[in-house]
Order: sequence, then structure tokens, then C-alpha cells
Amino acid sequence: MQTLPTIETERLLLTSLKADDIPDIVQYANNENISKYTINLPSPYFEKDAIYWLNLAHQGLKNGTNYIFAVRLKADASFVGGISLTVEKRFSRAEISYWMAEPFWSKGYTSEATKAIMQFGFDKLGLNKLTSSHLGANVASGKVMQNAGMSKEGELVEHICKEGVFHNLVLYGITQKQYQALKE
Repeated sequence: MQTLPTIETERLLLTSLKADDIPDIVQYANNENISKYTINLPSPYFEKDAIYWLNLAHQGLKNGTNYIFAVRLKADASFVGGISLTVEKRFSRAEISYWMAEPFWSKGYTSEATKAIMQFGFDKLGLNKLTSSHLGANVASGKVMQNAGMSKEGELVEHICKEGVFHNLVLYGITQKQYQALKE
């Protein structure tokens, strides 16, 4: 896949990240309320972190290992978050990761974007399984996964150490067969 497709939902556009997004990415990601619930977002978050993410998106697309989308409001194409698939080609599966800017929490945008990227993973990439995980304290993220049709598969106790504190990691997943059954 040479270019990332634009995925359109009822209220969102999932598109490629652009250099023009860097100020919004830094503004929104530099938020302790976001970083404390994510595994990989550093705090504080700097421009160099956003540039790294854009480069990761470019290289990942080129290698077919990461499909990183900007989440944008359909009304004005403004950047509000990110969502990605990290592909394990050998096992025909990918992990969904996402973050949403705090002003856009509790509006159903993350569930909407997750359902769209699931469809992309299964229908366009032909994957057999999609997984996702969240820190135990991030119950809202688990609800996003459930809303998208994923099932809790387990919990790894004190599996992640972030800023010197150990956290449980809650695992969710859905197979191609389960996804197809949901669509029927």
C-alpha cells in the first residue's frame, strides 16, 4: 500500500498525518490526563515526539507494519486524535492503539474511529485477528473496545511499569469470524 486511504465515518475522517498537524498534536498530547492512561505517549510531549510519530507513520506504511491515522472531525477536518494498527504479518493480526484529545472525550468519537479501523484491518488488510489493550485504570478505553465488539481476553497483573508505578494490562480481541458475525 503506497498511500494511506481516507476512511470516512458518520462524523470523522481517518487520514494520513501531516506536518501541519504537529502544533495540534503537541497541544493535545501534552496533557497528563492523556499520558497517564496511555502506554507510549511521553509526558511532557514535545514537537520532536510529534515528528517521531509522523516518521513512524511514514516508515510503517512503507513497511506494511504500522497504519497510523489522524482522527479528524468531518465537519472541518480538524485534528482530534490518532488511531493505528500495528501489524504482525506472521500471525495475521494487528494491535489497535488510539488516543483522543481531551476536549473530544465522551462523545463516541473513539468508538467510531475504532470500528472504522477494525473494518479496514479485516476488510482491506485481510487480517485474522485484531487486539487492543488498556491500562487497568483506564476503564473508559475498555468501554471503547467493548462498544466496537471486542471481548476481554485477559488481564496481565502489574505488567506495565510507567513512571515507576506498575499497572495491570487488560487485553481485548476480536477475530475475523467474530467480526463477520457482528455484521450479520
